[in-house]
Amino acid sequence: MHVYEAVNSRRAVRAFSDEPVSKDVLERVLAAAAQAPSSGNLQPWHVYVVTGEPLAELKRRATARALAGEPGDEREYPMYPAELTSPYLERFSAAAAQRYKALGIRRDDPERPMKIAALNSDAFGAPVVLFCYLDRTMGPGQWGDAGMYLQTVMLLLRAEGLHSCPQVMWTMYRRTVSQLVGADDGRVLFCGVAVGFEKEGVPHIRTGRADMAETVSFVGV
Repeated sequence: MHVYEAVNSRRAVRAFSDEPVSKDVLERVLAAAAQAPSSGNLQPWHVYVVTGEPLAELKRRATARALAGEPGDEREYPMYPAELTSPYLERFSAAAAQRYKALGIRRDDPERPMKIAALNSDAFGAPVVLFCYLDRTMGPGQWGDAGMYLQTVMLLLRAEGLHSCPQVMWTMYRRTVSQLVGADDGRVLFCGVAVGFEKEGVPHIRTGRADMAETVSFVGV
């Protein structure tokens, strides 16, 4: 797959089939992704690959918490700024309006938050979830490095015919995740990434992107 095709076809898939993902493929992707840039070559990420019965157990525990209406664990970093201003608020609102429409969850459904949490805690049916952690001593630069690493992982997954969905939601159940994967308190959970083959026949709406003129300025060109 050409890199442009991988970029253009990558999206957050929220409906996966139960088709298993080969360990060989995962190892190939993660080995290649290690070439992602990192300042000072710190390579600050640590990934736990969870599948099979351990993932099933994690899904059971997280889903039970979601269906119980728990607020979740206290976040260790903010998912979004406290106050979004224009144009970010408009982009966020438009994406939120579209995100679960394809899965049949109405915005006026009083059980919408619980249904969304339950879908997320099941990793949308994905047979693999990658949990990315960083050492607590790392700073903003290393968090940026981890983002570049995960983007590299997701593009390589597309090259293998797989899809993914990054899920910051897992930080709401970080204690449950850390207990299951064995991560000590010296590491912070950045996010999970659901991995698998897309489920056929499930409609989806791809969120639009801002025009390049809104986000790019050419200077001296």
